[in-house]
Amino acid sequence: MTESQPLESNDQDSERSSAGVTSAETEHVSVMPNEIVQWVREINPTTIIDGTYGGGGHTRLLAEVLTDTGSASGTPRVIAIDRDPAVVRRDEQKPWIQDDPRIELFLGSYENSPKALDALDLTHANALVLDLGLSSDQLADRNRGFTFTIEDAELDLRFDPENGVPAYRWLQQHSEKEIADAIYQFGEERFSRRIAKQIFTRARERNPVTKVGELVEICRRCVPRSRNHDIHPATRTFQALRIAVNDELGGLTRTLQSAPNWIAPGGRAVIISFHSLEDRIVKNAFRDDERWEILTKKPLRPTDDEVQANPRSRSAKLRVAKRVE
Repeated sequence: MTESQPLESNDQDSERSSAGVTSAETEHVSVMPNEIVQWVREINPTTIIDGTYGGGGHTRLLAEVLTDTGSASGTPRVIAIDRDPAVVRRDEQKPWIQDDPRIELFLGSYENSPKALDALDLTHANALVLDLGLSSDQLADRNRGFTFTIEDAELDLRFDPENGVPAYRWLQQHSEKEIADAIYQFGEERFSRRIAKQIFTRARERNPVTKVGELVEICRRCVPRSRNHDIHPATRTFQALRIAVNDELGGLTRTLQSAPNWIAPGGRAVIISFHSLEDRIVKNAFRDDERWEILTKKPLRPTDDEVQANPRSRSAKLRVAKRVE
């Protein structure tokens, strides 16, 4: 494997957004691995892009389904991409990556997949795999603000803490209406106006929200307890800010619009989403672009056994489309 290479990044389930994490939960478990392998293996791929490397679970499995038949570069490859510099630094020297010429690890957004292909003198991939969930390592990182359990953590919420602006600064840069609209649109939070008013009042009093616990307390005051006690009152707000800060939906939309240009005819896009906003984008992109042929008429869901073994998989939805030949 060559040294990981940075790509220029375009800073881009309610329940996965900011759930509490314990030390026993920090080992990431890949979601729907058997289904991912099945849909990709069927096309005998020579080049696969794993656009959300995370813990590397899908990458390892995908490397085993590569074939060298007809490979344009002579070497079949999984191109693994992740926006998080900590993830890339953690794994780029691991023996299973260093010693496997089939795996190339890049730093950047999956939106920049064409640049990764170009760096390897390739023009097309046979498959794009995206698992849009947060990794357990990100949830456990006390410096990111993804988990409610570390209330003194800075409210950052960036996947790439070396680019873009943290969530607390994003709040300071936007009006009360813009904050309310984002929380409502991206978090589907009915009490978005109350929350935004409290955030803006603090900023006006020169006591802006900068810590996780400060925003959690605002959400506790503004969001009435519902009968569904499984959902923390701050979950939807944190999800919304994370989506806004990372431009998650914009990046996904742009990627799906461009993917038919660099996925080879007969290739596949295999995408796991975790909340309705992502799933709607994937569904509409596959439906509205004649270059895609939908292979999953309805989204596939994890098995009961998987949900029992990995509760974080419970809201996953898998959709697959074929690049029309």
